[in-house]
Amino acid sequence: MRKERPVELAERPSKSQLKREMIELQALGKQIIELPAGQRDKFPLSDDMLAAIDESHRIRSHEGLRRHMQYVGKLMRKEDLDAVRAVFQAMEQQNVRRDASFQRLDRWRDRLLDDDEAFVIFVEDYPHVDRQALRQLIRNARAERDAGKEPNSSKKLFKLLRAELDL
Repeated sequence: MRKERPVELAERPSKSQLKREMIELQALGKQIIELPAGQRDKFPLSDDMLAAIDESHRIRSHEGLRRHMQYVGKLMRKEDLDAVRAVFQAMEQQNVRRDASFQRLDRWRDRLLDDDEAFVIFVEDYPHVDRQALRQLIRNARAERDAGKEPNSSKKLFKLLRAELDL
């Protein structure tokens, strides 16, 4: 006859599950530590966690850093993980929007360099653009491309488009 386990033990997570959660928290803490200070300030972190982050930058020993990351994982248990993950998600969405904007700028630049009609369309869509500067940059970028030179004018064209499209 098999003995029934008490209900408390059955509901408690296994050691393996606890270890997986701890490793995940350490990884989350490491991601925060590796961010630049300006981005790190966006996270709602406790004073203990902020002190641990500052301390991690002073540790040079591999073993010391490993132990410190275990401590960071322990501190992460006390943090508002949903808020921390929400900040990471917002940062990721911002990166996706920025990438999409740069791709849009790239497409405009390519269209302007490959098609004369694209200039007319761009000027219609953005009437405040400096037409003379735009024409000059397009002409110079085409000449550089055809001559196989460095794309300096193409880079300047990209900057002009970014300024015009407010990106």
